[in-house]
Amino acid sequence: MKIGILTSGGDCPGINATIRGVCKTAMNHYGMEVYGIHSGFRGLLDNDITPLTENSLTGLLNLGGTILGTSREKPFKKRVSASEDKPAQLLTNIKKNELDCVVCIGGNGTQKTAAKLAAEGVNVVSIPKTIDNDVWGTDISFGFDSAVSIATDAIDRLHSTASAHQRVMVIEVMGHKAGWIALYSGMAGGGDIILLPEIPFDIHRIGDAIINRLKKGKPYSIVVVAEGIPTLGGKKAAQYIAEEIEYETGFETRETVLGYIQRGGSPTAFDRNLATRMGGHATELIANGQFGRMVSVSGSEIISVPLTEVAGKLKLVNENHDLVVQGRRMGICFG
Repeated sequence: MKIGILTSGGDCPGINATIRGVCKTAMNHYGMEVYGIHSGFRGLLDNDITPLTENSLTGLLNLGGTILGTSREKPFKKRVSASEDKPAQLLTNIKKNELDCVVCIGGNGTQKTAAKLAAEGVNVVSIPKTIDNDVWGTDISFGFDSAVSIATDAIDRLHSTASAHQRVMVIEVMGHKAGWIALYSGMAGGGDIILLPEIPFDIHRIGDAIINRLKKGKPYSIVVVAEGIPTLGGKKAAQYIAEEIEYETGFETRETVLGYIQRGGSPTAFDRNLATRMGGHATELIANGQFGRMVSVSGSEIISVPLTEVAGKLKLVNENHDLVVQGRRMGICFG
């Protein structure tokens, strides 16, 4: 068999480890040929496809980014002109290269495109990739653990400067519309206030929580905010919350936006192993002719779910999540 593999959407730690897991299993165990499709779906449109070999995979396990490059090309988006037929171009190049299957590694947008590609009759297997952990149908995605580790380290470091200056420190983490990174890093880093897009907050309650900490002899506070929380005036989450806290309490407040550092660098050991397992399972699906499916994690098992069930859905934090419940029991304010 000849399979093509692409990475689409934002980069995150563990993509290269996944590519390695797919390709090494395909080559060594199943005797398949593997072709790298560069720059996501744009490479499939431009026929930017090259063969991958064992030598192509050297040093990938701990390497950040993606050796195939990526883009946010969405070939099934509404056509700009009648002459532009990107889906047809995709099918032409898949046929021209005699690809028996296309492996798509990516987040929500990629899963949606993969489902549409499968609906066009293409053999597709996908693997969820996101630091946001918001892909529906899987308990966890590779990249999430690495992002949480980076964010937690940053929160740890802010504790010392917040304590030294007796300030309120607001740190903004990524996640789009989901609060998974904020929840997990906020709890692991000992955040005093954790704000998530899924849980409404009252700025007066936040101010009260900070003042009550001062009354208990705790002159500084750490506030962890997800980038997707609602704000006024188009302000960034950290800026908005910091300004509101200063207004409510009069305490000196500083904000830190962690930004793209959460997506860069080497994956954690957990993500390397998860990526390896998911990549191997994707190749197993191909060998067994099980197409139109996304590799997923259920408990401790690697399984797969139909792409038709995944596309267009988001996995968000539930207010009854055990970390939220336990956090509240410990006196952490969620807004």
